[in-house]
Amino acid sequence: MIKPALTKEEKKLFRKLNTPAKIQDFLETIPINFEQKGETLYSPRQMLKNRKAHCMEGALFASAVFQFHGKTPFLLHLKTAENDFDHVIAPFKIENCWGAISKTNHACLRYREPVYKSIRELVISYFHEYFINKTGQKTLREFSNLLDLSKYNSKNWVTSEKDLWYIDRALDKIPHHKILTSIMTKSLRPADPIEIKAGKIVGFKPK
Repeated sequence: MIKPALTKEEKKLFRKLNTPAKIQDFLETIPINFEQKGETLYSPRQMLKNRKAHCMEGALFASAVFQFHGKTPFLLHLKTAENDFDHVIAPFKIENCWGAISKTNHACLRYREPVYKSIRELVISYFHEYFINKTGQKTLREFSNLLDLSKYNSKNWVTSEKDLWYIDRALDKIPHHKILTSIMTKSLRPADPIEIKAGKIVGFKPK
């Protein structure tokens, strides 16, 4: 396996982040990337330089740290209805159960403890809190197969100075699995007003 050429500072940080909880705690200190100057897909190195991250950039960073510690670096795509935004997480496995690192600006769609026996169980844990704040419409529709990022080590995805759009395209093309039937979709109940209110809580605001 090709190992990324990390700097001394990067190695020191990665070595320190030796549990999923520590990775998530670190990501909570990183401001949200609101992409005010245009869309980005920072590599982990670029994320550290710019000190900001959106969900996929956070997941890429988490996966890079997992790989540093000898774990498989996975991404998982949560696909929504067309009127909402997709989400990307970094799944990990402990004692045969799945959890996930999740970078988000909201009170929902956050870290998951490794207590889920399958990827589908992990995904479904996000279903009820995945809704549009204005209407309460629940929008999660599909989830992808796991994307193993180690296959891109030859492209230096961890330390690249360029945006990683090829990983975005790969994640979009990988097989996805539907969560709902058409009957299920039609019968969904909107989120409660109190859930909508909680969903409006954010950690960072654009400057």
